[in-house]
Amino acid sequence: MDGHDELARRFEAHRGQLRAVAYRMLGSLSEAEDAVQETWLRLGRVDAAEVENLTGWLRTVVSRVCLDMLRSRASRREELVGQRIPDRIGEADDAGDPADEALLVDSVGLALLVVLDTLSPAERIAFVLHDMFAVPFEEVAPVVGRSRVAAKKLASRARLKVRGTPAVSGAELDRHRHVVDAFLTAARGGDLGALLAVLDPDVVRRADPVAVPAGTATEVRGARAVAEETVLLRERARHAALALVDGKVGLVVAPRGRLLIALTLTVEGERITAYEVIADPVRLRRLDLAVLDK
Repeated sequence: MDGHDELARRFEAHRGQLRAVAYRMLGSLSEAEDAVQETWLRLGRVDAAEVENLTGWLRTVVSRVCLDMLRSRASRREELVGQRIPDRIGEADDAGDPADEALLVDSVGLALLVVLDTLSPAERIAFVLHDMFAVPFEEVAPVVGRSRVAAKKLASRARLKVRGTPAVSGAELDRHRHVVDAFLTAARGGDLGALLAVLDPDVVRRADPVAVPAGTATEVRGARAVAEETVLLRERARHAALALVDGKVGLVVAPRGRLLIALTLTVEGERITAYEVIADPVRLRRLDLAVLDK
């Protein structure tokens, strides 16, 4: 086995871990694969014999590649403004294997992927490396180009954003979680009876125009009408998860972890009295999203 073959063998032994790191940083399987491939190319341009800690070197390089990719996203996101959400969301536009990515989404958590996407690039890199992969701040610091203290502050700030601050007490939060979870379960199953049980008879559903099928009213009133619409659009619920939305229990609809819709819900007693479907990208970016602790 020549030197190149041995280097390739050693790199392949790290590929799975590198992809796991890159996916959590980028939230996209195809982009994660691109970052891993770029890392391999950069390894080929150095004298591997001089790399004392290959594991650390590879992790640092893939993290820097991901940081550059995150910083280049802002302009591309502006292209989404004004686009209507399709009636059948299906899978997000991504070149990765849908089944493979579904496993990755499950392993990370859909809501966490959505929240990670709200962090600044440096915050996300610091949080993923330290909080998710236990990389010491001495190694995180050079990746984000900050001092150890500054890198620690980045991760701390990211941690606070990920956890969020509930706007209601613990007991009330649990009650709201129970009601919203019942709504989501019924929506996923297309269970009209269960939806009627959790919706107030006078419930009001409001939505951004881009969130509803063409010709559908942006405001619907009454449990029967809202429940029947929910059954028709139940595929969206497959890509939904509970999250803190502006401090309250809400829902995020995010195929492959890409946020398309957020629902803010009003819960009174054991029923939902109103909810709003937010899909306008500008409004989505203004929301305070956080992971709902179990």
